[in-house]
Amino acid sequence: MAEEKKTEEKKTEEAGEKTQHIFALRTTANREDQVMDFVSSNAVKKGLNVFSIIRPHGMRGYIFIEAAALQDAEQAAFNVPYARGVLTKEIDYKEIEHMLEQVKMEVNIRKNDIVEIISGPFKRENAKVTRIDQTKGDVVVELLEAAVPIPITVKLDSVKVIRREDDEDEEEAGNER
Repeated sequence: MAEEKKTEEKKTEEAGEKTQHIFALRTTANREDQVMDFVSSNAVKKGLNVFSIIRPHGMRGYIFIEAAALQDAEQAAFNVPYARGVLTKEIDYKEIEHMLEQVKMEVNIRKNDIVEIISGPFKRENAKVTRIDQTKGDVVVELLEAAVPIPITVKLDSVKVIRREDDEDEEEAGNER
């Protein structure tokens, strides 16, 4: 019977279908985000079949790795700080489905936009957007009134757009006609 399963798996893999499995990775509590960053960069560097990495909110000390095989998940987590090990038992999607929530964040901020920082130590300061990291929810800005441009990383919800650089270019083109 075990041989039948193996041959079926080989047939599906030969047919071009990639089987996806979900594994749990134990982490140090409150270090899940750092472990996710390390694991994702490891998977990309090593070219592993890791399809997604999930950090369920409300569950401390664990992240979930969706990979083609247990070996891919283990290789992605190998030598990662704060990672305590991959649990060998595969997890069904139905077991973790209630922890996952589809959150669509529409980012209406673009590079070179002029924004106002609305929270933190630089509150009410105007800045220019230099880079946006949608995966982490961060935006890198440079203060306009600073003598030396210093890049500052703030959360996306800590800034609001005052004006767009594209709009000014369009207005100038319209005035010249």
